[in-house]
Amino acid sequence: MKHLTFYLDFISPYAYLAFEKLPQVLQGLSYSVSYKPVLFASLLKAHGNIGPAELAAKRDWTYRHVLWLAQAQGTPMAMPAAHPFNPLELLRLAVACEARGQPNRWVCETIFRHVWAQGGSPTDPERLAALRAQLQPADDPAHEAVKARLKANSEEALAQGAFGVPTMAVDGKLFWGLDALPMLRDYLEGGAWFDGSDWDAATQVPVGIRRQG
Repeated sequence: MKHLTFYLDFISPYAYLAFEKLPQVLQGLSYSVSYKPVLFASLLKAHGNIGPAELAAKRDWTYRHVLWLAQAQGTPMAMPAAHPFNPLELLRLAVACEARGQPNRWVCETIFRHVWAQGGSPTDPERLAALRAQLQPADDPAHEAVKARLKANSEEALAQGAFGVPTMAVDGKLFWGLDALPMLRDYLEGGAWFDGSDWDAATQVPVGIRRQG
């Protein structure tokens, strides 16, 4: 049985769509999954990158794209009142629900749908209070140990080479993004392509030119 680690941040609509689609994509396979919240912003910062919602034209396209993808895959989606938003309270709440910082699927599903299926502000105090009452975290989300577990998850993802969410890790290989789910399934099914040289060869392509400034 293969074990997958699903790195996520609730700020990402693509992470939500991939999370919702994962059981269907992996149907019939023998696997287990750990869900690990990470701070997407820390991955971006470490790689000197910015989020898709930070570029005006890309932001508009991203929202159109995810809304289309949601209806195409049959996943309920209602855009939050404002995006991007600060996801730290949601991430810490998820981490606080499990002693090792690995919330179960129901916890992640509940928080993802709080953001992406219900509309409204994800960080509205009254909505957050109701969400916390529903989840009944074992620890105080504001506790330093919870913050440390979230930081450790993010550092673990970075150490493996993650640069965005969702990232699925299995057998030392990383699969990034909603559109990587078919590739992930092919690997788990023992796809012949993964026995060849292309996976490693892709990292050996020389850099032809670097943009200045």
